[in-house]
Amino acid sequence: MKSETDLTPRLPEGRWALFLDIDGTLLEHAAHPDSVSVSAELRLLLEMIEARLGGALAFITGRSIAAVDRLFDPLKLRIAGLYGLEHRLTPDGEIEAADEPADMAALADEIELELASKAVYVERKGPVLAIHTRAAPHLLARATQLVEAALARLPKGYRVIAGNAGVELMPLEAAKGAAIRRFMQLDPFTGRRPVFLGDDTSDENGFETVNAAGGISIRVKPQGETTARFAIADVIGALAWLEANFGDAADEAGRDNLVA
Repeated sequence: MKSETDLTPRLPEGRWALFLDIDGTLLEHAAHPDSVSVSAELRLLLEMIEARLGGALAFITGRSIAAVDRLFDPLKLRIAGLYGLEHRLTPDGEIEAADEPADMAALADEIELELASKAVYVERKGPVLAIHTRAAPHLLARATQLVEAALARLPKGYRVIAGNAGVELMPLEAAKGAAIRRFMQLDPFTGRRPVFLGDDTSDENGFETVNAAGGISIRVKPQGETTARFAIADVIGALAWLEANFGDAADEAGRDNLVA
């Protein structure tokens, strides 16, 4: 789909399940992932949405669960972290965590040695390695070259995902769509219609899953083609759309930030 399309009406009444990416969707990107902060208003909005949906709200993110909990503290939600390699299926439940394999640790050491002193942030997330080049966009090509070359020496089962301002190396089973499907098989999600908001290429798998389930897929600030069926221009628009559909303003008009 294209980003320039007709406005679409507000969501109809129904039993919805809401899945949310974080960076670039709920929060503006920063040069370093730890540079972002969560406002009290956003925490309150998410708490309100969770209550309105009877708990059928989950983060689907590339961040680790521990990092998300620090960021949103004291709020805890259901969550799939590391693209579904980690899960917390209930807000107060146990975390199914993922460790850093030795071969991934060695690769991260090598890449840090070359790039970390050049305004590139190498983020080690267990079995996922993320190289953030937002502060040094001219090094994105080199970062991509390094992780693509590493595929030949790593065990089979890894893939490279290029993002808007960086590149990630992760296991094939790290897929947001699989994480969404897992939640949809559990209460309180089962029997509901899924909605997923994301902003990056790593979210496309989630859009495809939601589309196949007859749900609503929304890409925030889309760049080029996407499998998402709707688009929102920016983070501010995404938050306004969530408020209009699921927050205090859910009974009012004003859901026209969403375009097909």
